[in-house]
Amino acid sequence: MASASPQAPPQDLRRVIGLSGGIALIVGITIGSGIFRTPPTIARLVPNPLVIMGLWTAFGLISICGALAVAELSSLLPRPGGVYVFLREAYGDAAAFVFGWLYVLVTTPTTVAALATVFGEFLLNLLGVPADTRVVQAIAIAAIVALTGANVLGARVGAAVSEVTTVVKVTALAAIILGAFLLGHGSLAHFGTGGVVQHEGLARAVASVIWTYDGWIAVSMIAGEVVAPERLLRRIIIIGMAVIVTLYIGANLAYLYMMPVDLMAQQREAIARTVLTAIAGPAAGVAIMLAIMTSVFGALNGNLLAKPRVAYAMARDGLIFSFLGTTQRRWATPWAALAIQGFVAIIMVLVLKDFDRLTTYFVVVEWAALIFAVGAVFVLRRTMASAPRPFRTPGYPLVPIVFVIGTIVGVSAIVWGEIQVGNFSPIYGLGIAAAGFPVHYLWKRLQRSA
Repeated sequence: MASASPQAPPQDLRRVIGLSGGIALIVGITIGSGIFRTPPTIARLVPNPLVIMGLWTAFGLISICGALAVAELSSLLPRPGGVYVFLREAYGDAAAFVFGWLYVLVTTPTTVAALATVFGEFLLNLLGVPADTRVVQAIAIAAIVALTGANVLGARVGAAVSEVTTVVKVTALAAIILGAFLLGHGSLAHFGTGGVVQHEGLARAVASVIWTYDGWIAVSMIAGEVVAPERLLRRIIIIGMAVIVTLYIGANLAYLYMMPVDLMAQQREAIARTVLTAIAGPAAGVAIMLAIMTSVFGALNGNLLAKPRVAYAMARDGLIFSFLGTTQRRWATPWAALAIQGFVAIIMVLVLKDFDRLTTYFVVVEWAALIFAVGAVFVLRRTMASAPRPFRTPGYPLVPIVFVIGTIVGVSAIVWGEIQVGNFSPIYGLGIAAAGFPVHYLWKRLQRSA
């Protein structure tokens, strides 16, 4: 049974992240490679501009609804670990363990490995060098090692890296949007064209949109290092999500304004480079590729900064090996959790075979967990009714209900769509999640017999 009041474990992490650093993290983690590489994929799956914009808008609103609920939970329980903390308080150790072990062993390493691999591919593309697998892997591993080291030096260092890279990626997307509508020779007629949308294509397009929006939840995981979290976390989450949704919708409007959907579907390199080259020439195309690489680098850094806090929190609660809860004395960072996450990510880089399949099962597992995380707001409104809440979800209970129902529909559509094309990786991902419950049982047995 969940406790009646939040009892925080000992706090060893320093509160050094302010408003700008927190906003940079949520924007930096969420805006990675997706908005620069998924629009052509979505155009191939859903050859209708109005449907495409409907997907981006719908899941943007769904994400905002989830973020508002998470803002309440973060102000109620401002501890390292974020979603893990919410799940443990609402549903108990088993649910928290399952979420945590997925983050430690599956979702975080896969995300980090995928981002690092994309970074390597983009670098070789910029240099005009063929994408040799070994070279890409070497670049990816170097990026993981460098950023893991930077985050061991302190959350302030990691947050500073995110601030710089976030400024670059926001500027790049703003340049695409403003450049397209002020200087580009596009046409509003492009929005009235398009073909027939098949159900399978629509379901698979949802996965790409959700993947691109994924990441905003990670800001709750560094709640233990935010200065005055009761006051700042809600601002960080709300402002950050407003920026993300505005940029995503604006970028897609710009892409579709500059080219018809059938031409957009044919793009093989980063679509942003094609658009900026058409507006301002090859030099602008090279500049945007540099910005895209910076964007991916920033998302990689943000994931390495925020997500190891889940392993740290689990260790502090006795739900995983205790050494993962140790902190570096000088910089007060969870160095062991950071090192393990970096190491597993490197292994994933070396064995990564199919980016799209990994992305699919990652998205399904991650967002399935978010359904229960946002649902925790209903449970904790009852079990912790008297606890102080510096922020309350506006429009409660409608706002969290919109997120839960919208996400259930989205995740179900992804699973159905992928099964139609013979891809069962979402089922495998959910199977790994379910396997966490017997693992938790065995862990508790070992703890009792020790």
